[in-house]
Amino acid sequence: MIGAWLAEAGGPLLSGPPTHLRTVEADKDMNQHVTAETGDPVGIDSARREDVVRLVNLKRRFGATAALDGVSLTVQKGEILGIIGRSGAGKSTLIRCLNGLERPDSGKVFIEGREISRLGERDLQPLRRRIGMVFQHFNLLSAKTVEDNVALPLKIEGRPRAERLARAAELLQLVGLSEKAKAYPASLSGGQKQRVGIARALAARPALLLSDEATSALDPETTRSILALLKDINARLGLTILLITHEMEVIRSIADRVAVIDAGRIVEEGAVWQVFANPKSEITSSLLGGIRPQLPPEIASQLAAGEGAETILRIDVAGEAARRPLLSELSASVPGPFRLVHGGIDHVQQQPVGTLFVAIPGSDAAHLAAVIAFLKDRGARTEVLGHVAGSV
Repeated sequence: MIGAWLAEAGGPLLSGPPTHLRTVEADKDMNQHVTAETGDPVGIDSARREDVVRLVNLKRRFGATAALDGVSLTVQKGEILGIIGRSGAGKSTLIRCLNGLERPDSGKVFIEGREISRLGERDLQPLRRRIGMVFQHFNLLSAKTVEDNVALPLKIEGRPRAERLARAAELLQLVGLSEKAKAYPASLSGGQKQRVGIARALAARPALLLSDEATSALDPETTRSILALLKDINARLGLTILLITHEMEVIRSIADRVAVIDAGRIVEEGAVWQVFANPKSEITSSLLGGIRPQLPPEIASQLAAGEGAETILRIDVAGEAARRPLLSELSASVPGPFRLVHGGIDHVQQQPVGTLFVAIPGSDAAHLAAVIAFLKDRGARTEVLGHVAGSV
């Protein structure tokens, strides 16, 4: 894929001479719009200049399969948007439509205000240089040194060697690999290879960085370091990032917003902490299952409908509701015993998000209703999971 991608990205650079990476204010200019060679603003949606990406009712079919089925989405300048879904949900087709390697059957793809889905190859070339790609399997050229891999997009553009190497040196310093400039990919660890891939994606000063499962082939510790690097690049340079993943932990670690895709449709979208706190769709709840507190199996296996010695209640809280001394207030306001059996409070995007599992003894329906009403009034979501025959 990288061969086709880089080949299609060739041609003279339109944005003028490069600025120095170490000047953050100058590098933020890389997110400014680049028009066609004539400077003609025709085709630019001026009302959407702050949307680096805008997708409108995107559809793409392969035979009887709808890979994309009416996807509409925006990515604003400087934000990190995570798109998550299971295998076959449409993530790969979506990212190929974004970089012009796949044409939708219908709908529109705007990059920095310009609709690209019907452009020819000649017009796509300068726009593709505004998009950097980070791949799952690195896609480095084994016969080239690290610095030559980083400088490859600039070589395809026809930039002088001295300029290419200077830019590569800047980027290798940024990703912490200056000492590896003369090394070959075979001598690098997986994390180091991905850092090279990130540096290469930044070589042409893109307005948008696409990350396609960039951490899926890495161990957890290396994944955390790569995500921290991407977050730092976003903060320092104001670079817009769209990342594709199937891991909610990746979304939690780095994204500002999340869009959940399933069967070619965006089924849920919002700020990460809000989606984590209150998932609306079954697929989102399933994807969150591994990182949100769940009732321990030894308790869940005892749940039954009807009456029992204790009722198990799930309480979801977020934001202000999670900052309150909720259980203390419950104890003071609704007389009667209860026990905390599992759960906890975490923080997502600096917002508290938590799930608590409470056991309420007895089968007093009025008492249970009073507990639920109190919690609802305090902004908590509750669900009766069932009853257990004895104490758990």
